[in-house]
Amino acid sequence: MKVALVNPPWRFEGSVYAGCREPHLPLELGYAKALLERAGHEAALIDAQARGIDLAVVRAEVAALRPDMTVITTAPSYLLWRCPPPELRVPMAAAAALRGHGGLLVAVGPHGSATPRAALRKLGVDVVVLGECEEILVLLAGATESRFWQIPSIAYRRNGVDHVQGGPYAACMRALPPLRWDAATIARHAHHHHRFDAVPDGPSAEMETSRGCPHPCASCAAARLRDKPRRRPLATVLDELDALLAQGVRHVYFIDELFLPDRALLEALCARDVVFGVQLRIDAWSREMLDLLGRAGCVSIEAGIERASADGSDSAGRRRGASVEELTGLLVHARRSVPFVQASLIHADADDPAEAASWRQRLLGLGVWANEPVPMFPYPGSPAYARRWGAPDDGAWERAHAHYIAEHRALSDLQDGPPLPLSELEHGAW
Repeated sequence: MKVALVNPPWRFEGSVYAGCREPHLPLELGYAKALLERAGHEAALIDAQARGIDLAVVRAEVAALRPDMTVITTAPSYLLWRCPPPELRVPMAAAAALRGHGGLLVAVGPHGSATPRAALRKLGVDVVVLGECEEILVLLAGATESRFWQIPSIAYRRNGVDHVQGGPYAACMRALPPLRWDAATIARHAHHHHRFDAVPDGPSAEMETSRGCPHPCASCAAARLRDKPRRRPLATVLDELDALLAQGVRHVYFIDELFLPDRALLEALCARDVVFGVQLRIDAWSREMLDLLGRAGCVSIEAGIERASADGSDSAGRRRGASVEELTGLLVHARRSVPFVQASLIHADADDPAEAASWRQRLLGLGVWANEPVPMFPYPGSPAYARRWGAPDDGAWERAHAHYIAEHRALSDLQDGPPLPLSELEHGAW
């Protein structure tokens, strides 16, 4: 079977999307390509965002491939599944452009994982994958429609009836192979994600060492996928990294939801000529391990902080393992060996504004960047959504979006202008 894997040409005007808008390696499509080829299928990855091509070119390339199945993502990359653009404008347009040219149309991403029926209806695709998609795509590639009922974690329409089978899928991290990217893909990847210490001196790449996070961050779109961390084998990670270094990569960003202390990995990184950035919970790290993190080449830390309140309790009144003073001490210690350390308030709406502002100013004076929190979008399926509306239904994205733009006049400084209603963003995408 021939399979086309498409990352569409993303656009963000009018969106409340506050994530990074630069192209990133579409890791989920990279894994899927490798697994499909291992299973004996032909697979081609078309990254329209990175290549700067429009849907007309994408359609022509897909038509030339004559695939039996085409996969479209609903978020720019797996890095951004946890905070994607709420609107489906871009994947809707991609699905419309490829219908009739790409065989079976399949959508993957956070939208279908949270609201599969709504994603099926809006996108007009044949199948939606719930959760992590790589292994499920291999099952789909080898199945006829009459056998779809045997495949877990998918939604599809048959004879006018929507079928939703199971919940979001969690991939086996040991099954995901070391990725390989062609030279042109690496050469065009000039963006060093979340790096501020130096001017880029070569290409960058994204990688992951694990998936999963036990912390119920209020607005995370991937909340239904979160569980205990699942690690990739160290040998696999280093195999992938060494191949990237051989291609001239100078910087790596580890996209793990929670980059955990791992002495063996950090010691291996110490022996390699590479710098990297991470997202982590600073209270999971000791001072000794933070020192090792710096020696290993870390140049950027984005540290999630639940609260800036002095009482050290979270939004449910439970005690955290570290007080604000202890967290401050760890952040300042990390800054001794890591050029850029950022404290990101996760539950800023639960803090006293004056207290949070005072803590931010204190950190800035100590050399730790602490940004003014961006209002959190209540992604369907996230704890923030569930507290207000319960389980997401087919109107969840519209409900969350309308509430968000009504409640917040000042949003992210990334926005090009006033946010548009979701219906207006998606209208005409076909």
